Amino acid sequence: MTAFDDMNRTVIREFRESGGHAGGPFEGKPLVLVHHIGAKSGKERIAPLVPYLEDGRIFVFASKGGADTNPDWYHNLVAHPDITVELGTEAFPATARVLTGAERDEIYAKQVQVEPQFGEYQRKTSRVIPVVELVRA
Repeated sequence: MTAFDDMNRTVIREFRESGGHAGGPFEGKPLVLVHHIGAKSGKERIAPLVPYLEDGRIFVFASKGGADTNPDWYHNLVAHPDITVELGTEAFPATARVLTGAERDEIYAKQVQVEPQFGEYQRKTSRVIPVVELVRA
């Protein structure tokens, strides 16, 4: 297990114990838990992510802190888009839909307005950071 795995386990536990909130870097931020299936391993994994929420819609961002590669969870969602999402105290099935073009750009800009570090993430990498809508099934 890595320190990252330990942090994720702690965040997931805090999220579930508090009805959808966590401390540390997630303190005061919205949070979703995205259950996804490994593209290569076939194992279920859970990614705690800071979403952008708008009119009942949920968007997540494959920023990986501005790294030059997409996070593993993004590849998993593309390979297996039927997922489960935990938001607050609710868990529900959803489908991951990758946004493109102007729609992607508009949602990413809105996320940068509420979470400015996402602008820094985009500046740090030459890749276009993917935006994924988690559409309730």
